[in-house]
Amino acid sequence: MNEYRWPDLAVGTHAAFEVEVTAEMLHGFAAVSGDYNPLHMDAAFAKASGFSGQVVFGMLTASFYSRLIGMHLPGKHALLHGIDLEFKSPAYIGDRLSVSGEIVYLNDAYHRLEVKARIVNQDGKIISKATIRVGLHES
Repeated sequence: MNEYRWPDLAVGTHAAFEVEVTAEMLHGFAAVSGDYNPLHMDAAFAKASGFSGQVVFGMLTASFYSRLIGMHLPGKHALLHGIDLEFKSPAYIGDRLSVSGEIVYLNDAYHRLEVKARIVNQDGKIISKATIRVGLHES
């Protein structure tokens, strides 16, 4: 876990990590969210609907933005204040996702920052893009 302090941050600071989406993640997210839509839970239904397999919940993939902020950029002292999110392509079980973000704005008076982020699969296809507003809460 990174522990950036305000003086450590600069526009252009970036972070990234990779994660593989598993069936266990999909089923765990369904249990937590209560969303059992067959596009997510039934491979035959998803294929009949024009997808190549079970569609991973968009909000499951978006949860990786929370990991980006809370663990990597800025890490320990971060509190996610808001997110503007656009889903571009579906993700599937077994996809290897690259999650990355870069600081594009800093507000010294309020210790707020803005991160432009995106998630891309192993084929270079953009899964989603986000603008994330973050507060840095140092003790």
